[in-house]
Amino acid sequence: MVAGPYTSGGADGAQRAENLRAMNRAALAVFERGHVPLIGLNLALPVIEAAGQGHFERLMMPLSLALAERCDAVLRIGGPSQGADDEVARIQARGGRVFRDLSELPLGPSR
Repeated sequence: MVAGPYTSGGADGAQRAENLRAMNRAALAVFERGHVPLIGLNLALPVIEAAGQGHFERLMMPLSLALAERCDAVLRIGGPSQGADDEVARIQARGGRVFRDLSELPLGPSR
């Protein structure tokens, strides 16, 4: 999983878009190291769009945390984010590994 800030610090639409791009760039790098990258936002945002933006709080973290339950490891990127920290804690609680720098991530099975 790739976890990082999205709405932290009252991010406006442009900053949220840049935060998501940063996570997607990190996910590409994770893929290139031979792993299958997942991002909670990429799961949740289409569902939120279908439900309506008023359902962001109800859906965002429950979906992201459910995804974290199924991940073996997490790459934590960016600055402060309670949601990203919650994803990290969820993975860590199950014995999953936490990486804070892409260079720490070992090559995966498809490499």
